[in-house]
Amino acid sequence: MKRRLLLGGSAALALSACGFKLREAPTFAFDAVQLNGISGGYVTSQLYREMQVNDLRVNGTPPPPVILTVQVDQRERVVVGQTAAGQVRELQLRQRFRFNLRTRDERMLIEDTELLIERDMSFNETQVLSKDAEEQMLYRDMTSDIAQQVVRRLAAVRQI
Repeated sequence: MKRRLLLGGSAALALSACGFKLREAPTFAFDAVQLNGISGGYVTSQLYREMQVNDLRVNGTPPPPVILTVQVDQRERVVVGQTAAGQVRELQLRQRFRFNLRTRDERMLIEDTELLIERDMSFNETQVLSKDAEEQMLYRDMTSDIAQQVVRRLAAVRQI
């Protein structure tokens, strides 16, 4: 029992000494955001939810001090591998999101930024249903990842 406590205590001490710290909830220099551009997109919808979870008001009144403009929110599915008979064997899934952040007086806080996530996926036509479920899961993970990246970039803005 003493040995376990000693090992647990030394592990905690080692982690704190290296500077390890759990990610904290982001803090923002503003309390509200106006979301413009593509509405109803994959990442845009997830981003809306992420901002609300992190206590950012979206598109409220009075008009928010900053405007997040979504320029591109798209998914791509590209064949990257085929058999000699022309059957698809490997796909590449892409989630692309481009945005910028500016103040009401048109001062750019975050210049046009494009986030692109790619995932490779094997494909077998005899397992179409399971591969479709895998594709949807990969897209859902990529969408969530991009939305979290955008929120972290918004939190990196220190003053408006």
